[in-house]
Amino acid sequence: MIIFIKILLAHILGDFLFQPKSWIKEKEKGKASSPKLYVHVLIHGALTILFLWDLRFWPLALTVTVSHFFIDWAKLSFQTKKNRTKWFIIDQLLHLAILVGVTLIWQHPDTEWLIIFNSLPVWIVFTAACFLSFGVAIIMNVLLEPWSSKIFDGANDSLPNAGKYIGILERLFVFVFILTDHWEGVGFLITAKSVFRFGDLKESKDRKLTEYILIGTLMSFGFAIFTALISLYLIQSN
Repeated sequence: MIIFIKILLAHILGDFLFQPKSWIKEKEKGKASSPKLYVHVLIHGALTILFLWDLRFWPLALTVTVSHFFIDWAKLSFQTKKNRTKWFIIDQLLHLAILVGVTLIWQHPDTEWLIIFNSLPVWIVFTAACFLSFGVAIIMNVLLEPWSSKIFDGANDSLPNAGKYIGILERLFVFVFILTDHWEGVGFLITAKSVFRFGDLKESKDRKLTEYILIGTLMSFGFAIFTALISLYLIQSN
């Protein structure tokens, strides 16, 4: 764990503290030809080996450095003004995955990782997470469409796709809470959402909107709970 914390700290400092906005703008303009990209990557490598303070870790530091270059290069190559946020998230998730991967491989070099990734529980959890993220969103959209078409007249003051992402996050939270046997977290999540939604329901005099929100919320939580229970059953019966 100490290895991961150290290289994570190196990443945080390298990406957010030792990278001025002027460097970011220059990288976005020059992309792979920008000298700042290479300086930025070298800073990551230097911080990694500095915090680990052991030259025996040079393969790990080299892996982090090289992978950081290719991930940043991909982001700079495919990033546009419209998808800037999306690529920032992808960039950080890929960096985090690399840090976790090199830590596990370094600490457990004899582990058969292919066997672990091919185990049934891993595939069950991954499949369930994908279903709750993408499948349920489409299913609920189809099921609620007869009502949403009558309630919303095309004018929408909310953020684009905000409801979709809120639903995905709440279902994933419920899924994790149940898998880790923390049902109280589900209750807290329902309470928190009820508090935030109270303003909408209070200000709205439309009974249809209130019923629509309640149906959507109960449906979303129902899918998450049912999927989590099925996943637990499959994992425990394996």
